[in-house]
Amino acid sequence: YKGSNYFGWQDLGDGGIKPTVQFEILKALRKICDFSDCIVAGASRTDGGVHAQGQVAKLSIPLLIDPATLLLGLNSLLPSDILVRSCLICAKDFNPNKDCVSKKYRYYFTIEKISVPALSDIVAHMPFLKQDTQQQLSFHKRVSKACDAFIGEHDFYSFSTRDKSVNSSVRKISRLELLTSNLSDFGTTVYYFEIEGAGFLKHMIRYVVAALLEVGKGKIDSNLIEEMLRNPSQDKICPKVKAKGLHLIEINYEE
Repeated sequence: YKGSNYFGWQDLGDGGIKPTVQFEILKALRKICDFSDCIVAGASRTDGGVHAQGQVAKLSIPLLIDPATLLLGLNSLLPSDILVRSCLICAKDFNPNKDCVSKKYRYYFTIEKISVPALSDIVAHMPFLKQDTQQQLSFHKRVSKACDAFIGEHDFYSFSTRDKSVNSSVRKISRLELLTSNLSDFGTTVYYFEIEGAGFLKHMIRYVVAALLEVGKGKIDSNLIEEMLRNPSQDKICPKVKAKGLHLIEINYEE
């Protein structure tokens, strides 16, 4: 789904006044099930404006229906910015969130002075580097070193928004790197951070990316990141980046 028009994944319980992806899927599902009670449980509660190519959801319905037929029915009813890619029968006790072993996200951004209109909803625009090869090499070097500081198990309290429903702010990042996308046909270089871990705190990825970009700009040193991971506090290095560059790419399960 393209998250630009939604207040995130999770249904807000307001009857769709503030549209969410979960509510739209539930609304389509209830039409197929003759307005009987249905349950839609997602693996990741993406924020408003965040996109997904790899969200996973469990649909509990009071209807025996072939998965292929359900897939066609849902996509015929859903808005054009939401697509169900596949439907499979799952175990009754399957929990899309608790059963996953890792989640992969990407944060896409450009650094040129002028943004590309075709990408404006799905790629963040951060014009802070001149088109100088040496400067870009320096940017990559600084950011790569800072990425290494985040890898492993740390307390990410300083890189998240407080959530009373979460008991611990300790999380483990297994992979984090800066890469270049293959969107060169749009006439701009699109970079992205790829981050993978077992789970993430509220706004955690957006705060991590913001800190990495501050390192890339030369405004802070990666040593500050290491210090804040060792000694968490409510103070933030910088504001979190915009939601629109963030994409949920993949959720993995044990076979």
